[in-house]
This record gives sequence, C-alpha cells and structure tokens, in this order.
Amino acid sequence: MTEVSSLTGRLLVATPALSDPNFDRAVVLLLDHDEEGSLGVVLNRPTPVGVEDILEGWGDLAGAPGVVFQGGPVSLDSALGVAVIPGDEGPLGWRRVHGAIGLVDLEAPPELLASALGSLRIFAGYAGWGPGQLEDELAEGAWYVVESEPGDVSSPDPERLWRAVLRRQRSELAMVATYPDDASLN
Repeated sequence: MTEVSSLTGRLLVATPALSDPNFDRAVVLLLDHDEEGSLGVVLNRPTPVGVEDILEGWGDLAGAPGVVFQGGPVSLDSALGVAVIPGDEGPLGWRRVHGAIGLVDLEAPPELLASALGSLRIFAGYAGWGPGQLEDELAEGAWYVVESEPGDVSSPDPERLWRAVLRRQRSELAMVATYPDDASLN
C-alpha cells in the first residue's frame, strides 16, 4: 500500500465535474485523513433545523445561522461539533484537529466550553471514505484540495462558501469560482 500524506485540516472543494449530488459544490473540512480512510464535514449545507431543537443548551453557542448543518451522507442521526478556539490552549471538552479548529465533545456540559468558544457549528452526519477511496477520487479530478481558514467553519453565508474558497486561491483555480451553476445554459 502506498503511504498516505495527511490532508487533515484541509478543504476538499468539489470540482464542477463531480457528479455525486451529495457533494455538488460542496466544501468539506477534513477532520481525519490517514491510511485507514478519511472523515470530514460538509461546511456549506445548512438545514432548517435549529441547534437548540436537537441539542439543548448548545443553541446559544452556535454561530449564525444557528442551525444544524448536514455534514455528509453518513450517520445522519449522529452529531459532530466543530469549533474554533482563539489562543493556544483549548478547554476541556475540545480536541484540536488543525490549527485553531477542533472537535467539541457534545456530551460535555455546554457551559464548560461557553467562554472559550470562538465559533461553533453542529453537523448531522459526516462524509467518509474508506482506505484509498479519497485518493482515487482525487486522482479522478473530483476534488480540489486547498488550505482551510478558521473562518470557513463559521462562514456567515455558507451557501456562497464554494465560490468564496475558490475565489481566494492564488492560481487559475480562482477562475473556477465563476463556473455557472448549469453549464448547459452557457
């Protein structure tokens, strides 16, 4: 088996050629990536369900819009909390993933983390890939891999995140942000 270079903390940005409707114009934050597979959450799929409706006490801590996001097609009945913590030390109940971004223990009392959270998003489900599966999709050209920024997790306009992430790239990739929603109308 070939060695896998970790992409943990990076973004997967769906290419216009990606045909899976679960990932149409998706921006995925990779929370874990190694030889055993990959796990991430889709950052730009808000649902109409309020955080407080499913996780009592966490609604006031979730950034705008205070709704649950569909993190991916796997385990939609489970929740993941992703938070940005300013500073070097994270609180009890938070585990660093990359830089200031980490996972929140949603079993912990919300008040334990409240003063330390810079921003919080709650995701129902996740995106997952088995060993080598993501590497195959990357080789097929399904995803662009770019650096994440802490603000990506809490983008106030998640529906425009795909274009915003592409637009900030310092290469010809920035031009992909202008790709039409329906190329057949061009």
